[in-house]
Amino acid sequence: MTVQEGLKKLDALQRKMAAFDHAAGMIYFDGVTTAPKGTGANRGETLAILSEEAYKLSAGEETGALLDFLHENEAELTPEQKRMVEILRKDFVETRAIPMEEYVAYERLTNEAEDVWHRAKIENDYAAFAPYIDRIVAAQISMARHVEPDTDPYDYRLGRFEEGLTRAACDAFFDELRGSLAPLIRRVQAAPQLDDACLHGHFPLDKQRALSDWLMDTLGLDRAHCGIAETEHPFTTSFSRYDVRITTHYHEENFASSMYSVIHEGGHALYDANTDEAYAYTCLGDGVSMAIHESQSRFMENIVGRSRAFVSLAAPKLRALFPQLEGVDDEALYRAVNRSEPSLIRTEADELTYCMHVMIRYELEKKLFDGLLTARDLPAAWNALYKEYLGVDVPSDREGVLQDSHWSSGLFGYFPSYALGSAYGAQMLAKMRETVDIDACVARGDLSPVTDWLRERVWRFGSLMKPGVLFEQAVGAPFDAKYYVDYLTEKYGALYGL
Repeated sequence: MTVQEGLKKLDALQRKMAAFDHAAGMIYFDGVTTAPKGTGANRGETLAILSEEAYKLSAGEETGALLDFLHENEAELTPEQKRMVEILRKDFVETRAIPMEEYVAYERLTNEAEDVWHRAKIENDYAAFAPYIDRIVAAQISMARHVEPDTDPYDYRLGRFEEGLTRAACDAFFDELRGSLAPLIRRVQAAPQLDDACLHGHFPLDKQRALSDWLMDTLGLDRAHCGIAETEHPFTTSFSRYDVRITTHYHEENFASSMYSVIHEGGHALYDANTDEAYAYTCLGDGVSMAIHESQSRFMENIVGRSRAFVSLAAPKLRALFPQLEGVDDEALYRAVNRSEPSLIRTEADELTYCMHVMIRYELEKKLFDGLLTARDLPAAWNALYKEYLGVDVPSDREGVLQDSHWSSGLFGYFPSYALGSAYGAQMLAKMRETVDIDACVARGDLSPVTDWLRERVWRFGSLMKPGVLFEQAVGAPFDAKYYVDYLTEKYGALYGL
């Protein structure tokens, strides 16, 4: 086999992998959006068969031989081809280390867990979902030990979402945030509170759907390749740069909830839809890590979407859709959407207290993986940390331990990505401001200077570089959480007159 023949086989392999991912992704997307409630078992059967075939493809002898051959001849490969081989070989080793029966059983388990979680949240029935948490954690510990027996299983989980991330690094990062932000949160709580009454009332769902359309257009999403659906817990999924789906959840009594979830998910979609066209249907065509991905969604949601310039841009549209806002001026709207107050729901949390919600989940996940906590004890532990970190009482499991979909999907280790992504975004903001007048372009309704900067520095590269390398190249310096602390201190100091 020549190198060119090997590269043709590599292209065919990746297209097949992309097709399996597309099929499985569509089934998942249907399951959490429009599928009838009783169809979970049917999806589970289909996904089990697809996962078995995908396992054979990604961990088969022929695939291993091809990747080894190309690795041995990497001197003849382009940087892009080398990176593809690097990523696929890593996935090959990891997948092959897990027995196929265990791999398929895990796919069945998470599909079933997601279905049960949806019902459990609606019915406030934690007992129905609890056994799945223990089973998923046990399965993930087992798989981690198959793949990296000398690595702490939770460190392995963290690294699955952000390459190189460990609990030691997370502990240091969260300690820095806690030390800097906890005093600021206390000062904000002691100050006169901002009025957000204008955000609450009756906002018809058809008008909110019209607002979503306007937001997607304003962000610059190509509606021919990006759709929107409704689900219990908003998320974004990307089948390729040509087919990206976002979701939201509408609350008739609060339009801002969906408004900011659409902007958040829109940030994810912009990243996925703007990877280099040459990377389509390859392992380079996705965002490189979840923290980098969350940096884009949190950037759009908060740094852009909650800015004074964006709120003023959106204000005329909001007043046209919701007449009760007619007497609310732009500044009042800006202050309302930036009100900071300890709350129950992570996805509804303000920028300042948001990381406390992430820290709570991080602390609980560590204990679950260390065997210091079981699912039976999780609600009490959750409620205790919400009281300790945020000073709030949790009235029900629906508003507590059942609020997030992540654990039902097996996404243990994901939550720190939200906090890291927020901090990455603040440092990107500081660098962007050197060449882009962000407020001016947002105020005139032209976000292209912002999105052009992100496309040039982040989006187009897909997974070509490791996350740390991409980040440092984008901002010209190593990661420093001080930018995030300074950003929040300046913003909330001004809002609350501190």
